[in-house]
Amino acid sequence: MEFLDLPPMLGARGTVRLPGSKSISNRTLLLAALAEGETDIRDLLASDDVERMLEALSLLGVAWTREGDSDNYRVKGVGGPFPVKAAELFLGNAGTAFRPLTAALALSGGEYRLSGVPRMHERPIRDLVDGLRQIGADVRYTGNEGYPPLHILPAAIRCGGVVKVRGDVSSQFLTALLMALPLTGEETTIEVVGELISKPYIAITLDLMARFGVAVRREGWERFVVPGGVRYRSPGTIFVEGDASSASYFLAAGAIGGGPVRVEGVGRDSIQGDVRFAEALAELGARIEMGENWIEASAPADGRLEAFDLDLNHIPDAAMTLAVAALFTDGPCILRNIASWRVKETDRIAAMATELRKVGAEVEEGADYLRVTPPAELRPAEIDTYDDHRMAMCLSLATLGGVRMRINDPKCVNKTFPTYFERFAEVTRPVPVVAIDGPSASGKGTVAARVAEALGYHYLDSGSLYRLVALAALREGTSLEDEPSLATLAAELPARFEGGRIYLGADEVTDAIRSEECSVGASKVAVMPAVRAALLDRQRDYRRAPGLVAEGRDMGSVVFPDAATKVFLTASAEARAGRRYKQLIEKGLPANMQSLVKDLQERDARDAARPVAPLMKLPDAVLLDTTDMGVEEAVAFVLDLLRS
Repeated sequence: MEFLDLPPMLGARGTVRLPGSKSISNRTLLLAALAEGETDIRDLLASDDVERMLEALSLLGVAWTREGDSDNYRVKGVGGPFPVKAAELFLGNAGTAFRPLTAALALSGGEYRLSGVPRMHERPIRDLVDGLRQIGADVRYTGNEGYPPLHILPAAIRCGGVVKVRGDVSSQFLTALLMALPLTGEETTIEVVGELISKPYIAITLDLMARFGVAVRREGWERFVVPGGVRYRSPGTIFVEGDASSASYFLAAGAIGGGPVRVEGVGRDSIQGDVRFAEALAELGARIEMGENWIEASAPADGRLEAFDLDLNHIPDAAMTLAVAALFTDGPCILRNIASWRVKETDRIAAMATELRKVGAEVEEGADYLRVTPPAELRPAEIDTYDDHRMAMCLSLATLGGVRMRINDPKCVNKTFPTYFERFAEVTRPVPVVAIDGPSASGKGTVAARVAEALGYHYLDSGSLYRLVALAALREGTSLEDEPSLATLAAELPARFEGGRIYLGADEVTDAIRSEECSVGASKVAVMPAVRAALLDRQRDYRRAPGLVAEGRDMGSVVFPDAATKVFLTASAEARAGRRYKQLIEKGLPANMQSLVKDLQERDARDAARPVAPLMKLPDAVLLDTTDMGVEEAVAFVLDLLRS
C-alpha cells in the first residue's frame, strides 16, 4: 500500500487558496447540462468525483469543453432530459454524481445502468428510488435490495402531485429529486418524512436551481414546491466557490497550531453551510476573523482549545475535523447528531473512533455520536484512510501535536482535493532536524552534541542505538542471532541521550556500550533488516519540539530525508588519527600514529563500500572539513549555517 510519512509539526501559519466545492461543482455541471444555452463554469473543482460526472455527461450526449489546463469549462446544455437513451455509467464513489444522475435519468425516458466502486454499492439509495417510484419511474436493483448498482428502464412518469422522501439518512436524496423534477414540466410538491439532516446542503441546491431559473418554494424544511412549466436556463457564467468543507482542515490547523491561517475562496457571503465550521471553532475558543471571501483562524490566547458538546447535524462533513480538534482540547468532547457519517464514503463514526484510538485518545462510539477524550500525550501512528478523502485530511492535523503520522493511501484525497498535502505543507512548520554525518573520528558526535546543547534541541546518536540493542539483548539473554526478538527490543528501546551521557531506561550506559562485547554485537545486529526497520521508526520518534540534531550514517538519506540542514563533517585521516592519538594518551592507553592512520583509512574504505548505509556525502549536504579547525569553530560553523 502506498503511504505518506508526515513529520511532527511545530505549528501552522499562512494562506491557502481553496479548490472549488465538490457539492457546488457537480450540482452546477448537472444543471448546466439540463439547461437551455451554454454555461461557462469558472473554478470547477479538479477531482475524481467531478471527473466521474464529466465522463457521465459525455456519454449522455452533453458537449463540454475545457479551456486549456485551467479550471474553466463550457457546457452546452441539452434543454431538458438527456438525449442519449441508453448508457452504462461508472461513477466510482461519487455520491454527488450518483444520486442526482439517478433521478435525472429516471425522468429521461431511456435505459441506463449505473454502478460504482464496491463502497458505492454499500451506500443506501432506497429512499431516493422509493421517491422516484412514486411518480412512476422504473428503477431496479441489480445487486442488494436498496443499494446500487441500478438498472433504469423507460417508464410513464406521473407528473405533478406529491412525492414523499425520507430526510434523515442523506440530504442527497432530496437534492436529487429537487434537481430532476423540473424535467416533468408539472408542479410537484416534495414532502420530507422525518427530520431533514444537512439542511445547508439543501440550501446550496435551492440557490443553484434559482440561478438556473427555477425558484423552488420552501415551506419550512418539510415541504418544497417545484414549479411547473419552467425550464432550466443558463445564467451565462457561474463561479464555483471554494470548498468550505476543505477550509475546515486549514482553519483547524490555525486554531491548533497557533496561526493565523487564512483560507481564501469562502467567507461570510458563502452559500455553503460548512462555513459555520468557523462558528464551531469560535465556541472552542479559537480566534476567528471573516471577510467577504476569506476566513482566518488563530489559536486561543492561552493556546488550548476548550472541550465541547455540540450538535453537528448542520455541518456533517466539516464536523469530522472537530473530531480531530478534540485531541487538542482541555477535556472530553462530544459530537452529536452525526448518524449520516455511517453512510458516507465509509462508516465514518467507526473509522474515526478506530483511528483516534491509535493516536492515544479514549473514544466512545454511539449510533449517532462520538465522545473523544484527549490523551495526555499523542502517539505516532499509522493511519488507515478507508478510501475516504476526509479521513486522510482530518488525521493529518494530528501532526500538530508534535508526533509523526503515516497516512496510508494518501491518493484518496484526489476525490476532492488532489493537492491537499502540498497545501498543508505550505502552512505548517515541521520540527527542524539537523543531520550530521561523517567518517569515523571526524568529531561528528562531539559537534552534534554541542550544537544540540546550544540550540536547546534533542540529540540522537544513531550509532549508539545499535550498541544499545546489543547491550539490551545481552542483559536479557536474547540471542544475537534471533532477528525477530532483536527487532522487538529495538522497537521498544528506552534510549535517552542527555548531557553527553547515554541511558538505557534508568541506567547510564555510556561506557558499557563501548565494551568489546557490545561492539561485536552491534556489528551483528546493524545488518539485520528487521532491526534496522524497527529502529527507523524509533529514530524518527526522537524528532520532537523544539528540534533535533541527529548524528549518524543514514540520518539525512533514510531517516530524515527532509532535514532542512545536512552537514558532512570530515577531516584528513592524519588529523583524525592525531585526535584519537591524543585521546588515548590522555587515558593512559598505548597508541601508535601510523597504525591509527592505517586503521582509519581502511575503515573509511569499508564504510564507503558497505551495502547498508554506506559512507557518502549527500548532494544536499554541506561539506565541513575540520582538518584545521577546532570543535568550537566547527560548532560555530553549523550554528551560522542554521541562522543563514
